[in-house]
Amino acid sequence: MQEAFTSHLIHRNDLSNTFSSSKGAATLGAKESFAIHLALLMALLLGSLQAQESKPVMTIEEYDPRSTLVVPAHNVVSAKFPFIDVHNHQRATPSAGAVDTLVMEMDKLNMQVMVNLSGGSGERLKQVIQSYKGRYPDRFAVFANIDFRNVDSAGFAERAAAQLRKDVANGAQGLKIFKNFGMTLKDSKGERVKVDDPRFDPIWRACAELKIPVLIHTGEPSPFFDLVDKHNERWLELTQIPGRARPAGEFPSWEELMSEQWRLFARHPKTIFINAHLGWLGGNLGRLGQLLDSLPNVYTEIGAVLAELGRQPRFARAWFIKYQDRVMMGKDTWAPSEYHVYFRVLETADEYFDYYRKRHAFWKMYGLDLPEEVLKKLYYKNALRIIPGLDKPRFPE
Repeated sequence: MQEAFTSHLIHRNDLSNTFSSSKGAATLGAKESFAIHLALLMALLLGSLQAQESKPVMTIEEYDPRSTLVVPAHNVVSAKFPFIDVHNHQRATPSAGAVDTLVMEMDKLNMQVMVNLSGGSGERLKQVIQSYKGRYPDRFAVFANIDFRNVDSAGFAERAAAQLRKDVANGAQGLKIFKNFGMTLKDSKGERVKVDDPRFDPIWRACAELKIPVLIHTGEPSPFFDLVDKHNERWLELTQIPGRARPAGEFPSWEELMSEQWRLFARHPKTIFINAHLGWLGGNLGRLGQLLDSLPNVYTEIGAVLAELGRQPRFARAWFIKYQDRVMMGKDTWAPSEYHVYFRVLETADEYFDYYRKRHAFWKMYGLDLPEEVLKKLYYKNALRIIPGLDKPRFPE
């Protein structure tokens, strides 16, 4: 553009010289001269814009620059200490060969125990336990789930609590509550079932009596509830997967959902709750710390929120040290190679490296370089303390 404009100025001077150098030549009026110059300038500008428009436009999905930064790097493919993944999901009835392959992949990662949160209840739960623990008794833990059909029928919570007792007797080691509870679950009148609905208190009391933890997933990341515009940090994900948006009018607000959850925790101080995904407060660890300070029966885990931690290495490191007795290792989706990024963020001091999914993090990761004792608590000690029936001798002191 600048070169074209410079060329125009040179041409303009040539024109002026031509009209003034020849004696007797007709002299153009000021208005006519200005019109010619303006026309020439507009033609040059239009040509430049057309040239720019002819170039292909790169989208944010396509933009994938390769860093030229050269710094120490450590590819960590196996955890420094054996660990328990407290947040995983596996098929109900896999083949024996599939379970064997799964355990081999776990061994490569140094994962000693996987907690399968998708156990179901009744006969399905028995099948899940037999498929995994029947073949590898000490490598898996299975959590039960609640069947919320006919949720407002008379005596529902009491029947659900009774079924949970049977499920624990059949080998369940905890209870998992999925995100539909509080967000999309409705009763027969079409009313949203709130997270702190007192009708379900018998279930939470049963968990306290049985001494099993409740891993509860409430809501979604807060940007999912915001306008999907240029200011939304999760715009790329919400554009690629529009169904993840939680617009006002169709869903309760993020604050409303979280407040319901926190009231539930406070009302049942004898029940141990594991707040999934750092309670969607990975981007506000100060607030999460305040929550843990006020609720000693609440723990949390890091499944699917590593991207938040890896962009605030100094503050996150200090937070993990302070709350080292309250947080556990979790991943959520089973993808072995993605654990390598978890290990690198948690164990190293590496700088400026890639996360594994662009729609979650268009920013780079930095290592927290956690102290060994903090890593041990994160990886296995805290889980051994609150999940019953795990094989403690598999782990170092």
